[in-house]
Amino acid sequence: MVIITKKRIMDFIHHHPDASQALWRWYELVKYANWSNFGEMRSAFNSLDAVGNNRYVFNIKGNHYRLIAMIFFNKRIVFIRFVGTHEEYDSLYDCSLM
Repeated sequence: MVIITKKRIMDFIHHHPDASQALWRWYELVKYANWSNFGEMRSAFNSLDAVGNNRYVFNIKGNHYRLIAMIFFNKRIVFIRFVGTHEEYDSLYDCSLM
């Protein structure tokens, strides 16, 4: 898969270095994946949630952090829309950043 906005991971790691290993593991797994649908992706990430509009929520580092990605399986593109803490993720429901 082609991952767009790697900078969001790098920026998040700058402020949360404890997430580094888990985020880079996620990045490498997704980069070399060849998923064609949600079911295939879910077999790699069993706690993955689909939240609509081609957006998926990944639990990172044992559910310490969240990553939201917009994924277009037919084009093999993953747009990282958000990387954050649970508190930051919860605040997304109060505004339309997702």
